[in-house]
Amino acid sequence: MRLAIMGSGGVGGYFGARLAEAGHDVTFIARGEHLAEMQRHGLRVESIEGDLHLAQVKVSDAPSRVGAVDAVLVAVKSWQVAEAARAIRPMIGPDTFVVPLENGVEAADTLAGILGQAHVLDGLCGILAWREAPGHIRHAGVSPFVRFGERDNRRSKRALRLKAAFDQARGVTAEIPDDIQVAVWSKFLFICAMSGIGSVTRAPIGVTRTLPETRTMIEQLLAEIEAVARARDVALPADAAAPALHFIDALPEASTASMQRDIMAGLPSELESQNGAVVRLGREAGVATPVNAMVHAALLPQERAARHITG
Repeated sequence: MRLAIMGSGGVGGYFGARLAEAGHDVTFIARGEHLAEMQRHGLRVESIEGDLHLAQVKVSDAPSRVGAVDAVLVAVKSWQVAEAARAIRPMIGPDTFVVPLENGVEAADTLAGILGQAHVLDGLCGILAWREAPGHIRHAGVSPFVRFGERDNRRSKRALRLKAAFDQARGVTAEIPDDIQVAVWSKFLFICAMSGIGSVTRAPIGVTRTLPETRTMIEQLLAEIEAVARARDVALPADAAAPALHFIDALPEASTASMQRDIMAGLPSELESQNGAVVRLGREAGVATPVNAMVHAALLPQERAARHITG
């Protein structure tokens, strides 16, 4: 397949590198020092699933020079999705489809609103990875997986084709779920709870899941997110919070969420796409979300400062 990776950090860099290693035609969209290093020395991935170094990669900061591709994997931060959708328009041909791999539950809606429903699947991924340095991705935890599918859950040839591409790559498990919305919200359960508790406490998950007071907060965050999903007619299984908590308990003790790392570094974060989204979607559905609201409110002053919002 001919693929483009929009956002070549921990997520996009890892999955794009695995697809390129498997022989697919992959173009990374990057910028700044990351772009320059990839142009000079390729892309290095340090991974618990096996290291790799692509000495030469296709990389550009201009989607307009790439041309139409078969598929685009969107791996930017949730708050950058709209900007990314506008930027990738030159890579969208009649049959191109786009798959979001963001942490939130609204990326596919945003992409469809800009690019058109026909071009968009829904999707998610699981991985603990980040850009260690320009041209260097570190994967430190979670066996990497991607899940994607048509938004109406029909089994399509294009989704099967992308799955076949991922099946050729090592260090990745790909799946087309029976219900992609259930899959997206199931991932959102644990990542939103983990992001919220980590961001407000500044502590790794090994601490917050062990301390009784913060473990209770995690459970409350999960319960509110589950309630919002059900109010929006997402067909989650009974007690959907239990497997999310099990996943959190299985993470390496030093694990932190990307939202937490951004907040601790004083950078703009996915706050509005995670705990903020729970509050907003809960309000629309008539569901109270007091713990997520507290987390959101506590982090909002720093988020506004990171975005240089005053008044």
